[in-house]
Amino acid sequence: MTKQEVLKLIKENNISYIRLQFSDMLGYVKAVEIPVSRIEDALDNKIMFDGSSIEGFVRIKEADMYLHPDIDTFLILPFEDLSYGGVARFICDVYTPEGKPFPGDPRLILKKQIEKMKELGLTQMNVGFEPEFYLFKANENGDIDMSDKASYFDLTPFDGGEEIRREITLVLEKMGFDIQASHHEVGPGQNEITFKYRDVLTACDLVQTYKQVVQVVARKHGYIATFMPKPIEGKAGNGMHTNCSFLGKDGKNVFFDEKDPLQLSKICRKWMSGIIEHARELALLTNPSVNSYKRLVSGFEAPIYVCWSDANRSSLIRIPAARGMATRTELRNVDPFANPYIALAGIMACGFDGIINDKKEVPPTDDNIFELTDDEIDERGIKRLPETLHEAVVLFKKSKILKEVLGEHTYSKYLIAKEQEWKSYHTSVSKWETENYLGR
Repeated sequence: MTKQEVLKLIKENNISYIRLQFSDMLGYVKAVEIPVSRIEDALDNKIMFDGSSIEGFVRIKEADMYLHPDIDTFLILPFEDLSYGGVARFICDVYTPEGKPFPGDPRLILKKQIEKMKELGLTQMNVGFEPEFYLFKANENGDIDMSDKASYFDLTPFDGGEEIRREITLVLEKMGFDIQASHHEVGPGQNEITFKYRDVLTACDLVQTYKQVVQVVARKHGYIATFMPKPIEGKAGNGMHTNCSFLGKDGKNVFFDEKDPLQLSKICRKWMSGIIEHARELALLTNPSVNSYKRLVSGFEAPIYVCWSDANRSSLIRIPAARGMATRTELRNVDPFANPYIALAGIMACGFDGIINDKKEVPPTDDNIFELTDDEIDERGIKRLPETLHEAVVLFKKSKILKEVLGEHTYSKYLIAKEQEWKSYHTSVSKWETENYLGR
């Protein structure tokens, strides 16, 4: 898209406000909104904001930051109130007053791995996200109730979120999403809407937009949408399965090899070996909250063991059945609380480590791991993902590769934020504790 095309669309669609969006270190979407009269300033990278109050950004004395709109991310927001004119947005890169890319910008961190990808002779990484969410109904007392008691693939009248999902889908399609499917998930009030894979940067931009649309449309109907990894005890958690593949210079999928018994190329196997080697230290990026580890427990199809399989859903990495251009790895532990930019940067770096350093290929695990004893798991050399945020922090501290990926600025600030989160949780007194110990 060109500058002139953007200006034409703004005029044709009666756009009154421009939202300049970016993501902070933890993945929260932030924005500065300007009247359309300042669009030229925005396109000339002249919009400044105070970065000192943004998580993981700069100190008070370094507060001034600049937003550089990525012109290809221009999007009209059909879900906004149009009473005062239309609203459009750009996703922005963050720059310093000296005109240099800000090292703590999550998008920049991902872009560095995209450059590394190109150095390996790979032209594009395709990523498809599968983010799940729960819908809760706010009652008169201000409490929340489950929107339904339905289960996997149920329909109306059991499915209480069908109309909301349909509206979310229609809004997303207006915004250019290529919707693949929409359905009720396993948990009561749990839903999934999937959209077609895109190049890795666009996919991360889209999943941030997707979360916003889901929550806005749900609120419009009097519901609360949550991407919390484990919102209900004893029920299925929200995952964000992350499907990855790469294109070579010939435009073909480099993960596919029709001569291999599983039709998986050597580069695909090395990619998985790198991720498997670093999966435990990577967990702080893919599963970044206290609540994330309450999803990663046995019995709910969430992976807890570090292995791969061409069919087994109990494994960390699954290879879906499709082959050819659709050959891909599905990383199943990622949850929707992950900052997609830095999570994918970490995943890419770990996978590239397997390719560049020719890591030993890890054989597939075909057994249902949940049916194996601990001794049988140990005999196979299968490791377990961290069980708590604290364990994930300890492993992350030892990671040289992730420190290099994030850079000193983000690495140190992210680590501090997660240590504080664990301390806050660890020192709090839960309802479970008062119910079990108060009378003793």
